[in-house]
Amino acid sequence: MSLRPEPATPTEVSDVVWRSTPHAHASASLAAGPRPIELALLASVFLIAACGLLYELAAGTLASYLLGDSVLQFSTIIGTYLFAMGLGSWASRYLERQLPAHFLRIELLVACVGGAMPAVLFLASAYLPTAFQLLLYLMVLAVGSLVGLEIPLVMRILKRQIQFKQLVSQVLTFDYLGALVVSLAFPLLLLPYLGLIRTGLLFGFLNACVALWALWLFRHELRRLRAHALACAGVLIALLAGAIGADRITSLAEDKFYQDRVVLGVSTPYQRIVVTRGRQGYRLFLNGNLQFAERDEYRYHEALVHPVMAAHGHPQRVAVLGGGDGMAVREILKYPSVQQVTLVELDPEMTRLFSTRPELLGLNHSALLDPRVKVVNADAFQWLQSEADSFDVIVVDFPDPTNFAIGKLYTQSFYALLDQRLAASGYAVIQTTSPLVARKSFWTVVHTVEAAGLQATAYHAHVPSFGEWGYVIAGRRPWHQPATLPEGLRFLNLGSLPLLFDFPQDMGPVPTGINRLSNQILVHTYEQEWGQVVAH
Repeated sequence: MSLRPEPATPTEVSDVVWRSTPHAHASASLAAGPRPIELALLASVFLIAACGLLYELAAGTLASYLLGDSVLQFSTIIGTYLFAMGLGSWASRYLERQLPAHFLRIELLVACVGGAMPAVLFLASAYLPTAFQLLLYLMVLAVGSLVGLEIPLVMRILKRQIQFKQLVSQVLTFDYLGALVVSLAFPLLLLPYLGLIRTGLLFGFLNACVALWALWLFRHELRRLRAHALACAGVLIALLAGAIGADRITSLAEDKFYQDRVVLGVSTPYQRIVVTRGRQGYRLFLNGNLQFAERDEYRYHEALVHPVMAAHGHPQRVAVLGGGDGMAVREILKYPSVQQVTLVELDPEMTRLFSTRPELLGLNHSALLDPRVKVVNADAFQWLQSEADSFDVIVVDFPDPTNFAIGKLYTQSFYALLDQRLAASGYAVIQTTSPLVARKSFWTVVHTVEAAGLQATAYHAHVPSFGEWGYVIAGRRPWHQPATLPEGLRFLNLGSLPLLFDFPQDMGPVPTGINRLSNQILVHTYEQEWGQVVAH
């Protein structure tokens, strides 16, 4: 009995021919210059690398928005993603035939999973908060594995036409170039102007376009050409529809997450700014963390500003670090002696919104438009290093130290710079989380101020939206009770002011370390103490 071999497919014949004469074909290709198919595939490498890095950045950004501690989140996301890429590269060895078809399908899968990832995770954070972290890492693993499959397949397809030496250099060049472009475009263009959800869908669309490109390039090799064409069309239409409805998706997630109606949502290179309106009036959230509620923000800002301004006696030059909403500036301008207020806010979008939006101007009484106010959009740490002027009062109104980028603004090094910018009789005041919920974190800041050589005076106030909230006055001279306060205050008066400096037993001093740039112990302590509250 004789055995006759199965007839070979066109692709298999093509593979055999190319494998049998690789050097001849490669030499011919070099002599003729780059062929259109080579250029198309190398352009695909550029897009693949750009899309792959974008999904990684989007996952890390979203995790830092919703989970805090950006260093930890980005480290774990990047590590998981690279591990998954390794798994994908390892698995690529098992794809032996019909490489263009496998490549096309993988591109469509990356387009669907990667492109939809920000939208899915935003919705999960609002509707399935307990499953958010599990879903986050599962999607990162899935996208990373698929991205890890892409480049080995492209290289195996290209090696039929390009010598190995040139193949590796060209593929890696386009791969790194695509990563560079996205790493610059993501914080400067994509995130501020498109937002996370629309950016993810846009790059998913680009992955699907690569699949469509592969469909055209390898149309003579592909089996089930019609099915592949329908799949490409379906994915492209779905992603395009998602991009058109991205604002609606964001609204669904944020309205559920914030419980009140979202009236303003802006993504910047630094943070996600959301303003809501409900029974408590307007509320401001940065990266999901409440910054103020209109109903009781006056308590927070009066307690922050007036104990130091009134105690100084005659403040003329004042600096506000953070506080881009202008509320602290509003309180400072109640002192006739003030000649200049310098507001140092990292995010220019914050100061723009709170100096142009009518509903926000009503909250800060148009404080940022006062001719005495100078707005500087800069990193406060760097600004203190370069600034030569001194100030009678410095108000430090940063968000809580949820990550290391903010934690550096609570270190001994920062307070030493603060000391250099204070006039001899000047005071600084620092908002310093809750001494009840985060007692050790609060006293860590107090002890860090003292380690910088300043006298520290701690006090607290009850703000219903936050609970008991703490502040620290720093100066070269002891703080003393002021003789007068401005008229028209809604919370503070001379009789109740001394009560703010009395700490009950459950909020009193405890031993702590010093928060330094080299250890950032405050970030870990803060996360541990507030994490226990969330867990309960």
